[in-house]
Amino acid sequence: MHTNDNAGPSTHPDEGFGDDYDAAPRNNSELLLLSRAKEMTSEEECEELAYKLLVSLPRSRLATFQRRLAPLLQFDVVGTLPAEVSLQIFSHLPFTSLLTCALVSRRWRALADDQTLWKQLCAAEGWRWRQPSRVHAFEGPSRVGRVQGASAWEDDEGMGDSDEEDEGAEDEEDSVEAARSEWTQMQAELDSGFASMSIASSSRVSVLPRNPANDKPSSTSRSKSRTRHNSAPAVLSDSTFMRPDYKRLYQTHTRLANRVRAGSYHLSTIQTRGGPFNSHTTTIYCLQLYTYPSTGVQVLFTGSRDETVREWNLATGLVERVIEGVHAGSVLSICVHNGYLASAGSDRRVAVWDLERNALVKVITDHEDSVLCVRMDGTRLVSCSKDRTVRTYSFPELEPQFVLGAHRAAVNAVSISDTLIVSGSGDRSVRLWDATTGKLLRTFENHHTRGIASIDFMAPFVVSGSSDKHLRLFDILSFGGWSTSPEYDHVHHGHHHHPPAPALPGSALAVATNASVCPTCGASPSTQSTPSLPTQSPRSQRQRASCIHADLVRSVALGREFVVSGSYDLTIKIWDRKTGALVADLAGGHSGRIFCVGFDGAKVVSCGEDQRICVWDFGAGVDTSFVQL
Repeated sequence: MHTNDNAGPSTHPDEGFGDDYDAAPRNNSELLLLSRAKEMTSEEECEELAYKLLVSLPRSRLATFQRRLAPLLQFDVVGTLPAEVSLQIFSHLPFTSLLTCALVSRRWRALADDQTLWKQLCAAEGWRWRQPSRVHAFEGPSRVGRVQGASAWEDDEGMGDSDEEDEGAEDEEDSVEAARSEWTQMQAELDSGFASMSIASSSRVSVLPRNPANDKPSSTSRSKSRTRHNSAPAVLSDSTFMRPDYKRLYQTHTRLANRVRAGSYHLSTIQTRGGPFNSHTTTIYCLQLYTYPSTGVQVLFTGSRDETVREWNLATGLVERVIEGVHAGSVLSICVHNGYLASAGSDRRVAVWDLERNALVKVITDHEDSVLCVRMDGTRLVSCSKDRTVRTYSFPELEPQFVLGAHRAAVNAVSISDTLIVSGSGDRSVRLWDATTGKLLRTFENHHTRGIASIDFMAPFVVSGSSDKHLRLFDILSFGGWSTSPEYDHVHHGHHHHPPAPALPGSALAVATNASVCPTCGASPSTQSTPSLPTQSPRSQRQRASCIHADLVRSVALGREFVVSGSYDLTIKIWDRKTGALVADLAGGHSGRIFCVGFDGAKVVSCGEDQRICVWDFGAGVDTSFVQL
């Protein structure tokens, strides 16, 4: 029974406690409940007893019990599993879900940041970590990012058991806050296509970001170790080894792709007419980006009408090597692979140069007319010519193998992928060859309505550009693909030498064979309101005409996500490889016809008759030293 406030010590031995709580049972009924607890055997009886006990307590004490019971009710199933089992569950999640999981708790943050998960995601995209030659001397990885094995989870056992604001709770708050900031930033980039680093305002030509606010650091970020991996490096060291960070690699690739889709770039020129010192003196016909395997340094090679090949330092914009005295005519095509450079020219020659020894290896003079294109890999060298032939040579021995002579006009472009060769000709056909036997496998007649000027091949996908002003991309196995011209819907395309093969499993192409795609929206005729593109309204036709090239497509480059094309209309266009939709239109860099474009995922490089070399950099301000471009 309750005692009143005036009771003396003899009647209230627990004096000093407030009215809110008595340490001893409050009445005989409570004593009875406690005695009955020993006799109860079912969960229902225990539940009823606990309820009656809680009801008998003051409200203030019930709030305390609620806080103590809350962690018991929030059971983390994944967190209680062994680390290897939890990682197996997380391995089935896309990267956006992993970022979301990192918001849950410190344990989930460590799981979602595990390098094995992100390495697996990078491998699925074909992205590899490249050890930089000069790397950032970052401080060590954050505490949650360092966790790898099962023993490392010991500090996380029993999370949520205490509501005290100790150091562990602060770590939890910091970790989740860092994850939230990272997730918010990534979502903003996915929505706007803009990265966290702003583009320099001092550039000659630049496309502004859609949402500059996304470039500013969050006001809620804290200058602790959890954000240092995003900060600018203070020191560079030649000897520092950077541990592969596959999450960072994945996010950097995603950031670059979003910038491309947003058309956010920095434009600069490393050569204009007359400069810099010892630059090309006339039209530049060809170029290729190349990264030296031994040093990781990326350079640019260019070939010109001035009969020379030059190597450019992209960091300084200066010429570091001039290869001359080999050709007696314009250098029309170059290819660099694994320390060797091959050049082809109007003098009917193909020259192979050892870059490491800076020595000429061999000059091939088998073609009877100008050599228009040369390509090589670790197994063979392939060249094509105005003499209507394609020739193959073993590599690096450079012994003649096959003469492929089925084309009826000049063979303007050739490309190789594994054991297959594709060639494009002025006779409007694309031909597929077996590189190991020289056998013609397929002929794609009337692939364009006019001669084919350029081609690129990444098995099983082929992209071609033509003097009919259009591009086509198709799968050599399923014949599915897209084009920028409605005329291909009504032109018969002959496929000789073998019937159509079944579609490649997991093919990235989802549109029908010979389907034309509006570059503005990426829609095929079947998905638009009008029955077919040729019957569209005049306004729609004008809109479509403004999206496609207005002149010959001289150069194409095929990437994993994008197709890049350069045209005589002075523009460069970037297309979505899967849908054919136009994602970026680059103009204003050249004042003359564009002859060649190169693309490495972070930048487009172009050259032409105006003697300019333009760099359209989508990675301005983003560290790509560890990205294999």
